[in-house]
Amino acid sequence: MTPVAAHVSSADGARIAYERTGTAPTALVFVHGWLGSCRWWDTQRDAFAASHTVVALDLAGHGASSRDRARHSAEAYASDIAAVVGALDAERVVLVGHSMSGAYAVEAADGLQRVAAVVLVDTLKNVEQQIPAEQVDQMLALYRRDFRTAVERVLPPFLFAPGTPPEVSARLQREFLERTGDEGAELLAPLYRFDVRTAAEQLRVPVRAINSDLQPTDVEANRRHFRDYAVRIVANTGHQPMLEAPAAFEAALRDTLEELGLGS
Repeated sequence: MTPVAAHVSSADGARIAYERTGTAPTALVFVHGWLGSCRWWDTQRDAFAASHTVVALDLAGHGASSRDRARHSAEAYASDIAAVVGALDAERVVLVGHSMSGAYAVEAADGLQRVAAVVLVDTLKNVEQQIPAEQVDQMLALYRRDFRTAVERVLPPFLFAPGTPPEVSARLQREFLERTGDEGAELLAPLYRFDVRTAAEQLRVPVRAINSDLQPTDVEANRRHFRDYAVRIVANTGHQPMLEAPAAFEAALRDTLEELGLGS
């Protein structure tokens, strides 16, 4: 199937680009992580377009969407997702949020009646864990001061596993370094200002996670905040399981959808 490119205005007028493939009643809305784009989900588009409407969007500041937002925030990112969902005619929607976008999918879902579930991809592994503000400030300052060192030397242990295909790590580092450190810091900072625990407790739809085993998932901590939470692990992968092991990731997502009665 050929994707249809479109765009919609977010709440603050930012132009949000997205692609839609298929016409099934259940839509999978894929949202990329930090410094990513809808292109991170191309393999999943091809895998699910026969059974679902597949939508992949670019958050503001990323991909083909507006890069002139005055101030990035969790609420603004959530409104990007909500605007795309509002443009769809699907009967049911599953939000699939990777990395930082998992938090924004949780925030958006509570206000969208057609959302039937949220799938988190290698993110929010312990919603009770908070990075100290001083550590966040140091990290963002490093991005602004020497982004190449951060991308090539500091981030890899947190992003890549021994089994991460070299072409995937090379691609991601290349894409990250297409942006400046100031941009990277500005686009990421809202995640650390957002109270994800409150958003989790307000959410009424099932939450499922598909995580790598690079860092552990604290299931019990998450179940203290999400009403309905479970996780599947894609072994021997890093932070991008959908790029590193697409077949295994897609099997986990298909099983998750079947479990929730959203297989088609």
